[in-house]
Amino acid sequence: MKTNKIFPIRVFSIFLLALTAPMLFASGKQASEAGPEQAIIRIGSLYEPGNLSNVDAGGQGITEAFNGNVYEGLFRLTDAGKVENLLAADYTKSDDGLTYTVTLREGVKFHSGKALTSADVKASFERVSAESSLAARKSSYRVIKSIAAPDIKTVVFSLNSPSISFPYTLSYVWIVNADGRDLKTAEDGTGPYILDTWIRGSSLSLKRWDGYWGQAAKNAGVVFNYFTDAGALNNALLSGQVDVITAVQSPDAISQFENNPGFVINNGASTTKELLAFNDRVQPFDNTLVRKAIYSAIDRQKLLSSIWGKYGSLIGSMVPPTDPWYDPALVNANPYDPALAKSLLVSAGYPDGISFTLDSPTYDPHPLVAEFVKSELAKIGITVTINPISADEWYTKVFRDRDFTATLQEHVNDRDVVWYGNPDFYWGYNNPRVTELVNQAEQSATVDEQTRNLLEVNRTIADEAASVWLYLYPQIVIASSKLSGYPLNGLNSQFYAYTIIKK
Repeated sequence: MKTNKIFPIRVFSIFLLALTAPMLFASGKQASEAGPEQAIIRIGSLYEPGNLSNVDAGGQGITEAFNGNVYEGLFRLTDAGKVENLLAADYTKSDDGLTYTVTLREGVKFHSGKALTSADVKASFERVSAESSLAARKSSYRVIKSIAAPDIKTVVFSLNSPSISFPYTLSYVWIVNADGRDLKTAEDGTGPYILDTWIRGSSLSLKRWDGYWGQAAKNAGVVFNYFTDAGALNNALLSGQVDVITAVQSPDAISQFENNPGFVINNGASTTKELLAFNDRVQPFDNTLVRKAIYSAIDRQKLLSSIWGKYGSLIGSMVPPTDPWYDPALVNANPYDPALAKSLLVSAGYPDGISFTLDSPTYDPHPLVAEFVKSELAKIGITVTINPISADEWYTKVFRDRDFTATLQEHVNDRDVVWYGNPDFYWGYNNPRVTELVNQAEQSATVDEQTRNLLEVNRTIADEAASVWLYLYPQIVIASSKLSGYPLNGLNSQFYAYTIIKK
């Protein structure tokens, strides 16, 4: 989901763009004439936050803008996917794997000036795991039995069962100071930037914070400029209104930047999957044969090429090549074969075909994908009614209320195959063996054991066509040639801006 990329909300105002992009002056000179440390980095994005909170359906946009920039966790997930200490100076794990003791870094303050304590960490985890929390990975924190704060610099996590991924899981939790603030409209983090202004429908500005505990940001600030039209976003880069695009969504325009010395095209490692997700709880999608029939009726390579040209790739399950439990053979687990698809429908008990409604988000590329899927399925006697819905409607109708039959969505996170082990997740896939394997993987003593279990999960969901994994997006970041130090992979929608340098 591009949860975390699950709920993108996009609003566009090109008129306000030029009015709101900050200009920085130093000694009478504009920012472009000042040193790199005085530069303002202008970032173009299609993902405006719904609000400023990561537990109130703020969406992919708030992760992109705030994660690591405004808020920090005990651990950080690097752009290469490595887990590193951040607000945690150190930690120890008990021999039985049930207790993690974290020592907090010295000298850390919130933007309000309050010193970070273990009580803040405890409160942050209670916030993200609360009943009212809408955090996409909320279920991951059920492994925590209790949290103790024996002194101001020590946090003790007691687990219900061993968790080999626990530091990775902790990297998703923002440490916040929730005292007296509505974190949907304000912030109080520990990161290298503070919120400057947010003009809804246009831009969100961050400025360097002088009280940061670590290495200061290499620029004076960043402005996220928001668009709903991918073509307009590309034009903004061409015209110099923005310096970098976090993830290109309009592949037809890439050629404009090729062989142009003013720009650099970067094709990073993607974890974003385009899914045709079924509600596996309801007919006819509680039938594996129906799901497999639909899978084999769709020419995924044709779809990918029609949208992305030479970019992107096919996958056969929820696992991208960057995950250790990727299996390249699964690309052909459900091959394109209309004759096979028709035969599977007959075997499933639907010789005359089926009809269903496809809830499709209204932003690119979903409308094109929806029409393609409808056309392909019509060839085997399946009638699809497309129901266009906004990102807000998708969250409420599909993710929260499970009021759908089938939907399209992009899922951005790595290691998210484990969601198929959760029968309560929005798509309702329920295979007790898969749930058992996911639990065993998490309790594994070694990475090799974890990998073996998740490989079996990977192969099982592919064999049962739990969803249709249409393709893996490319991760294309295009930037001005004056820029360096920007992230390339956009892992889990994060976009660390503090290392970006503008000449």
